[in-house]
Amino acid sequence: MPESDRIYFVSDLHLGMPPPEESRQREQLFVQWLEKIRRDAAELWLLGDVFDYWFEYRKVVPRGFTRVLGKLATLSDEGVKIHLFTGNHDIWIFDYLPAEIGLAVHRSPLTREWNDRLFLLGHGDGLSRKDGGYRLLQQLFKNPVAQWCYARLHPNLSTAFAQWWSKRSRMKKGLFIPFLGRDQEHQVQFAREKLKENPGIDYFVFGHRHIPYDIRVGEKSRVICLGDWIENFTYAVFDGKTLQLKKFLEDRGEIITM
Repeated sequence: MPESDRIYFVSDLHLGMPPPEESRQREQLFVQWLEKIRRDAAELWLLGDVFDYWFEYRKVVPRGFTRVLGKLATLSDEGVKIHLFTGNHDIWIFDYLPAEIGLAVHRSPLTREWNDRLFLLGHGDGLSRKDGGYRLLQQLFKNPVAQWCYARLHPNLSTAFAQWWSKRSRMKKGLFIPFLGRDQEHQVQFAREKLKENPGIDYFVFGHRHIPYDIRVGEKSRVICLGDWIENFTYAVFDGKTLQLKKFLEDRGEIITM
């Protein structure tokens, strides 16, 4: 790939998360970042939870997000390849964004190779062996019958219910779970197990944890957690040689390296 073509990775914007004025400010910052990367981005990978809640009806989509959707459409029109993973908050993205923006939607981890570097990419949730209950709940959310039943609710009711559920979860668990340590982070544990099957993976890139970290595993591999755009405003960029975890705002967030 040409040196001027860079691949960007970002996750966990949670646009639409209350309060609305803070969500608007974060959206504006993200649009500024999109404008910044516009000059050298070949691909943009959104690794889940771009939206705090998203459910598409056949004829209705969530209101808001005009600025970010418009900027993503501009990048796509200019030739930037945009990929979006569904996260645990925006699992119900269907065909609206692919049709309007031209992005590709992914629903499970996948591998990609650039310049002889092998990447494993995903949102990063449900990777622990202890996450059986969580994975079962995700399967329910992905079930077409359950989705059809949920779509029978009026959008005002379904959105209010989803916001209540999200608020209840945050009050119970907190917005952020502190860093558990190199050996206890589920994404790192997953990477170690995966390397036994495929030792050729160079980079594991995830979101979900809201903590920006860059942790070496094995002899040459690294696990990159992208952080978020609530507290950290971090992202990763691959220039064809190395993958770097960076800050957009120098005075926000702390990147953990090990």
